[in-house]
Amino acid sequence: MAAYVLRRLGGAVAVLWAAFTVSYLILYLLPSDPVAIMLDQGAGGERVDPARVAELRERYGFDQGPVQQYLTLLGRTLTGDLGTSISSGAPVSGLIADAFPETAKLAGLALALALVAGVGIALLASWTRAAWLRDLLLALPPLGVAVPGFWVGLVLLHLFSFTWFVFPAVGNEGFASLVLPAVTLAVGLAAVVAQVLSQGLREASRAPYVETAFAKGSGRARVLGAHVARNGSLPTVTVLGVLVGNLLGGTVVVETVFSRQGFGRLVENAVTTQDIPVVQGLVVVAAAVFVVTSLLVDLVHPLLDPRVLAGGHGRSGGGAR
Repeated sequence: MAAYVLRRLGGAVAVLWAAFTVSYLILYLLPSDPVAIMLDQGAGGERVDPARVAELRERYGFDQGPVQQYLTLLGRTLTGDLGTSISSGAPVSGLIADAFPETAKLAGLALALALVAGVGIALLASWTRAAWLRDLLLALPPLGVAVPGFWVGLVLLHLFSFTWFVFPAVGNEGFASLVLPAVTLAVGLAAVVAQVLSQGLREASRAPYVETAFAKGSGRARVLGAHVARNGSLPTVTVLGVLVGNLLGGTVVVETVFSRQGFGRLVENAVTTQDIPVVQGLVVVAAAVFVVTSLLVDLVHPLLDPRVLAGGHGRSGGGAR
């Protein structure tokens, strides 16, 4: 188990380093000059003093060579210093720390709703004996995946904010302001969870150990909960790690649609103003969230299937546990 954990930790560190390096190559080697862009925006069309541009380029380290900039930024990042925003002059870590709690609340509620809906649909579709109900439930996930998130948000706004006045349309005030953005994010996530879990349950229910469990007198609820669900949930746990990592990306669109302050709005402003230190910091934080989530998923896998530790991940020949 210790070797397995160490391998996963090593992989997590490698992914973080790769995310930092690739984002640096893309952002810092672009032909544009973020300092000149910032000064041009504030000058209102007037000529910008070249001496002022040179001073700011030296202050933010843009006058250094690419390799020296990379090593300096990497060293700062390892100590937790993500640099200073070009547009606001505030520490990047402080800007992210201020924006992250609102996004974390939104993502947490969306994930909870998605799990309840997705797992519920998959379990009910596997449990019911009514073919029409099973077909109806299994038709919902593809529909949820196909519908764009921004369209869901606009429909919810039209119905629940502008027609029935149940929830606020914009803002971050109170739990009610979280509901519509969270539901918008949860629809696509729930659809993926339901689709993958349903497939996993169907495959697990055809395994020989299921017939053995029924032959021993186990009821449908015990077979589904103790055997089929446990073995059929492995693909869902894997996909869930990816979905949680991508939640931050989904908040960019949702927080824009609902005019919420948070991680997504910070991304939008940083990209619009080409605030490279902020964009770099956001990429590192998003990669860290994805890495931590994937690491947790990797640590859960051996608990569900001990064969992972032995390197034998095949499931088809497994028995009931």
